[in-house]
Amino acid sequence: MLVLGVILLVVGFVTGISILWTIGIILLIIGAILWILGSVGHAVGGRRHYW
Repeated sequence: MLVLGVILLVVGFVTGISILWTIGIILLIIGAILWILGSVGHAVGGRRHYW
């Protein structure tokens, strides 16, 4: 999710399409939250690790 967010941010920035920029930021934030929760040991979506 983090990688997809970064890709959408770059594509949105290069092409000037603001909806891609917005979706990329949202995916980056959600991916970072899930990554942090998984790394501290909380089960995310029924899994012990999220990657």
